[in-house]
Amino acid sequence: MKAPFFSIITVCYNSENTISKTIESILKQSFQNFEYIIIDGKSTDKTVHIIKSFEEEFARKKLDFHWVSEKDIGIYDAFNKGLEIAKGKWISFLGSDDIYVENALQYYFKEIKKLNYDIDFIHSKVKVESKRIISNEWKWKNFKKKMSISHVGSFHNKNYFKEFGLFDDTLRIAGDYEMLLRKKNILKTHYFDKLTVIMGNSGVSNSMVVETYKETTDVKNKHKTQSLIKNKIDYTVWRFKLFLKNILHAIIR
Repeated sequence: MKAPFFSIITVCYNSENTISKTIESILKQSFQNFEYIIIDGKSTDKTVHIIKSFEEEFARKKLDFHWVSEKDIGIYDAFNKGLEIAKGKWISFLGSDDIYVENALQYYFKEIKKLNYDIDFIHSKVKVESKRIISNEWKWKNFKKKMSISHVGSFHNKNYFKEFGLFDDTLRIAGDYEMLLRKKNILKTHYFDKLTVIMGNSGVSNSMVVETYKETTDVKNKHKTQSLIKNKIDYTVWRFKLFLKNILHAIIR
């Protein structure tokens, strides 16, 4: 059986309020040479019931749909479970509160087909809760300091995982950043200026800001992206900016 062009992986846990819109955005795509994989962490709400309710629609459209519901040790353990199932040439991780815009997969397919060179990672424009736009092109001078691009909805060349392995499941927040840091400044990326994803704002990193800064600094030190002193300075500046932000919010209230 011919491998799908795309594998889209969604991991979730107790996502009954958002998962329907995510799945519906997949089903509405005009480009249909893909498989959709959901890795549920043994939800205790109605998430699994909702996932099951879409099986018939995927079958009707003859779209590959796989899902499992079992306990995991974190988001990157769940990512890895999805990777072990994935057969696509290009792999994306779409959050359970994120949605693809209409024709998003078609945009990615056309962009990849236009390239006349191999890349590891392709990404595009993302909108956060219909407000802030993330549209940064990957540049090592920025990326070595922080996760300066959006991981949501982007696609990884499957060969990248064959070369560098799975996600580090000991990490809680910065595993996507750490994965892309493994190739350092020779990571081959491509950015195109097209909105493909509306991103929710309930991710782990958004609710655990200080922990995000700490873990990001740890992976930067691990891969020696900068000197330890520069990484320490970055962390101190982040904490100071957060301190000022919290003061301003308190004043406004």
